[in-house]
Amino acid sequence: MQLETYISDLLYRYECVTVPEFGSFLTQRISAKVHESTNAFYPPKKVLSFNEQIQTNDGLLAHYIADVEKIPFEVAVKKIRKRVKSLKSYLTEGETLTFNNIGDLSFNNEGKMLFTPSYHLNYLTDAFGLSQLVSPAISREVYKEEVQAIEKVIPITVTPEKRKSRPYLKYAAIALVALTLGGLVSSNYYINQIEAHNQLAQEDANTQMESKIQEATFVIDNPLPAVTLTVDKVEVPIGNYHIIAGAFRIEENCDKKLQQLIDQGFDARKIGANKYGLHQVVYSSHTDRLDALKTLRSIKRTHNKAAWLLVKDLN
Repeated sequence: MQLETYISDLLYRYECVTVPEFGSFLTQRISAKVHESTNAFYPPKKVLSFNEQIQTNDGLLAHYIADVEKIPFEVAVKKIRKRVKSLKSYLTEGETLTFNNIGDLSFNNEGKMLFTPSYHLNYLTDAFGLSQLVSPAISREVYKEEVQAIEKVIPITVTPEKRKSRPYLKYAAIALVALTLGGLVSSNYYINQIEAHNQLAQEDANTQMESKIQEATFVIDNPLPAVTLTVDKVEVPIGNYHIIAGAFRIEENCDKKLQQLIDQGFDARKIGANKYGLHQVVYSSHTDRLDALKTLRSIKRTHNKAAWLLVKDLN
């Protein structure tokens, strides 16, 4: 079984993919950045890491393998357990495990697991198609330095132009300014008179219109009947993460289990039959995956060790 292929598929959609009794591959999004020395632009991406402390089976990997290979969930769990046993034996012998497009795993001198991520794939779907870009640097100060150098060699001076005095031109300019000001004053007076006349006419028209409206009487002989609208209740999404309490061949047993969980204070409910015809009942459903995992661990520790997480859209 090519376990790394299934892990790689899930890393596109989830931030944590757990391999039971082995460890978890984690992703963290980082923003786009620019390398100052090489002028290279790097798109946003997901950075991979590995945590060998998270080994609890959340059902995500097993359910995905079961759906892809069309096998029961329990068979998928056994195949994962067998593959993990083989991987641990290779690590114990000092070999380095290479997961294609994910990274390399090995043991250090202290017996702890070391992970070297692979950079061949970008698991951030928002950055699909974006690649590294190198842009040449723009030197804006070069031209400024060249101009300053030229000014030092060839200084620029301004010499005022000498003209002969013509006094009659001065009087002609004064007369032109006086005529222009007079025309502007008379034009403004005429425009103001027209605007005042238009304003009075508009006010008179508005007064007549208001009196006509006040005198009018509206009578509706055949009013329309009242319309009654029925609005369906909108159900709030319950989430795609469901903590399974049990699956029963007989629906009556499923109902008994449901009532038992409700009496114990759980937000339990039935989610229908699965593809094997078993009626499923859940402790609770969640929209947040980390919240669902936290609740699952608490239930497995205090109530039911056989509880597991189902990731499915029931809407």
